[in-house]
Amino acid sequence: MPKKTERKRKNKAHDPIKEMTHLTQELNLTALQNEIPTILERAEKDGLSYTDFALKMLRFEAETRAGRRLTRNLKLSGLPDQVEGLDTFDFSARPRLEARVVRELLNCRWAEEQGRNVICVGRPGLGKTRVLDALGKAACLRGHTVLKINTAEMLEHIHSSLVDGTYMRTFRRYQKPSVLICDEFGYAPFDSDATKYLFRLVSARHRKNSTLLAANNGFTTWKRFFPSESQAVATVDRLIDQATILHFTGKSFRKPKDVHGNSADD
Repeated sequence: MPKKTERKRKNKAHDPIKEMTHLTQELNLTALQNEIPTILERAEKDGLSYTDFALKMLRFEAETRAGRRLTRNLKLSGLPDQVEGLDTFDFSARPRLEARVVRELLNCRWAEEQGRNVICVGRPGLGKTRVLDALGKAACLRGHTVLKINTAEMLEHIHSSLVDGTYMRTFRRYQKPSVLICDEFGYAPFDSDATKYLFRLVSARHRKNSTLLAANNGFTTWKRFFPSESQAVATVDRLIDQATILHFTGKSFRKPKDVHGNSADD
């Protein structure tokens, strides 16, 4: 068979789109695998330059990966499926909070500046958890890993991990996230073991990763949650170091649906 005819057959049999698809698999460019024909069609239709075509391919892969990462981070974060933003938050009911200051926290510089903490203090029902959830979602959107937990449940989990030999792995689960949201802090007193775990965790995260915390009581009363005042001071000192502290005052947002007979306040 003439060499010219054989070369023509090889060229005819070669499918560049199939080869590109195969290469995306080898290079683990998973987003591009099924989109190559569509991107090529658009490139031909729009008359893209080689540079614009290459950028379009790479941007598609990068944006798809970022979307997957965000979905995964939100799923693992422990945040509610629907997080209320701060646009509809009634700041007029919280006289000690400046809307401008709180909304500025949505830029998440606190998470990028040596792991600065954000602490919300105030009675139940004033919106502390809502603000922390909004900050947590904002951090997720900016690519940070976020984990929201109930403080007491976390400390119980760390304690129980000593029994099955998973202490180090469990401890890292709470130490590693860029943002750890501790809800219901100080709802019940800490025993000596819980105090020890909490101090170790706060120390390990200090100025490295951000801790967002909601507490129903002010700092002066925190000592009663710890076995001793010295233990309270050691933990609180690290939590408030360079932290942003938000004081919530005013009336609770939570109201009963129906009141029959005397007022619920009676």
